[in-house]
Amino acid sequence: MLSVRNIQKSFGALEVLKGIDLKVEQGDVVAILGPSGSGKTTLLRCMNFLETADGGELIFDGETYAFGHVHKRDIAKIRQKTAFVFQNYNLFLNKTALQNVTEGLIVGRKMPKAQAMEIGKKALAKVGLADRVDFYPDQLSGGQQQRVAIARALALHPDILCFDEPTSALDPELTGEVLRVIRELAEQRTTMIIVTHEMAFARDVADQVIFMDGGVIVEQGDAHQVIEHPREERTRQFLARYSEG
Repeated sequence: MLSVRNIQKSFGALEVLKGIDLKVEQGDVVAILGPSGSGKTTLLRCMNFLETADGGELIFDGETYAFGHVHKRDIAKIRQKTAFVFQNYNLFLNKTALQNVTEGLIVGRKMPKAQAMEIGKKALAKVGLADRVDFYPDQLSGGQQQRVAIARALALHPDILCFDEPTSALDPELTGEVLRVIRELAEQRTTMIIVTHEMAFARDVADQVIFMDGGVIVEQGDAHQVIEHPREERTRQFLARYSEG
């Protein structure tokens, strides 16, 4: 469904991605783990063209795109099939939950308002917020705001849903409600790529886990195998530090 070949990215003299290969099949949940600064978020952002990669190829739905030379219309076409959920929600504070969900449909996709409202209400119901459609972000908890952000992504009916540490801005007690929604999406075989620091969640929900460090993939494979029985010493060190914490 989606492959990345030899993706490279530097910020000045700092080489952040050193030739990463990644493949995602339809219905797969891929979790990307790694310490801060390992390149995992940059990888996800480059795949969605939120950052411009310096080199490599993206193969998506049978078409190949060179990262360094992608036309704007191709980026727009790819974004029609993908959606991104950010760490910090990125909601419009002056719009209700429903308006936040429908904005991309009405403005970006020129959808009639009535149709967008119907899709938006269904998306909010899917994440357990049917009773919060008219609430503004400051009337919602952090977990509810992140669920609005997930509903906004789901409303676009993407082929691939990308999450960048979706619980990192949440208090521990609010993390569960967001992970529960993502777990339900995984059970429905929604194709997802998730950058996360929730190790038990990744083990239980992901099909494939990728562990990154220093801009390279150190280890990848079946989620249970990588997290419960890692082969690489660096992976073992990282997971041991997390279990100690």
